[in-house]
Amino acid sequence: MASPGSPEHDSTSGTTDPRPVPTSPWGPASGVGSLPGVDPAEAVRLVVGELPGFAHLPELPARGAGADIVGRTAALLVDVAVDLTPAGWRLVPRPGHDLRRAQEFLARDLDALHDVAGDWTGPFKVSAAGPWTLAASLERSRGDRAVVDPGARRDLAQSLAEGLRAHAAAVAARVPGATVVVQVDEPSLPAVLQGGLPTASGFGKLPAVEEQVVLEETTRFLADLDRPTVVHCCAPRVPLTLLRAAGAEALSFDHSLVRDLDAIGTAVDGGTHLLLGVVPGTDAVLPAPKVTAARLQAWWSELGFPAEQLHTAVTLTPTCGLAGASPAHARAAMAHVREAARYLLPD
Repeated sequence: MASPGSPEHDSTSGTTDPRPVPTSPWGPASGVGSLPGVDPAEAVRLVVGELPGFAHLPELPARGAGADIVGRTAALLVDVAVDLTPAGWRLVPRPGHDLRRAQEFLARDLDALHDVAGDWTGPFKVSAAGPWTLAASLERSRGDRAVVDPGARRDLAQSLAEGLRAHAAAVAARVPGATVVVQVDEPSLPAVLQGGLPTASGFGKLPAVEEQVVLEETTRFLADLDRPTVVHCCAPRVPLTLLRAAGAEALSFDHSLVRDLDAIGTAVDGGTHLLLGVVPGTDAVLPAPKVTAARLQAWWSELGFPAEQLHTAVTLTPTCGLAGASPAHARAAMAHVREAARYLLPD
């Protein structure tokens, strides 16, 4: 059988088919994004070692401003500039020192990826804040959040989609054997839909954005990425149905927080892949991987799906990023999901 990306031989014509062999963009276990520490080469080495079936480009927010989720995502924006103020990141007319630092962090991460994992083959994930979380986190010049302005939201979403496409292409160039998956992190999306975001003063709440508007804008954004896409949200009340309708090919969430079995069952029936967060992102005593697997098998049975389908329908992950964990727990969490996924394989 041909290896991924190599040409297949057409036995009927005697010619070689130049099309790449399709490969699954999902693996058995992966991470969500962030890790403790400040050394990008060490972080990449840890991830590819512990998650050999579905690695990801780690984020290292302990490096400081510009390595946080908003600064790192801002480094991807095309023709949109931000700067760091005492109140947080703000849209500005031209790039400054803070944005350049964020871009330098990202460049170092890509160099480390090439040096450590240039020969990687298989699914490989990159991540950034999604358009709703980014717009909820950035202030406009007048001091209010960009999420309240439809024009600002549109410009940010278009800029982010263009930047993410370029970022995914840069990773693919450094790791030619990778099937690059894009994960967008939307922890603020439930608050956007429910009117739970605080105003700039902190004394009030911003109005909710209508669900139909969120659906339309998210659909356009995901379509623009032109890559296999995962939408991750570790907050309660993840809008699974909306995200699936918007075109997310996979949904990533904290398994302990999502109780809507009907929405999950509908997603699985429709072919949506699930990335299930099954171990905490901060230090905790972990059960044996076999116990985690047994819990998931019981849950899958409750959903009413065949047991042999489970290992292809889900990827196991920590519940969220691991930046707040100790290095020992971060390593243990990745090893746990890798080993638990093995117990999901049919006998």
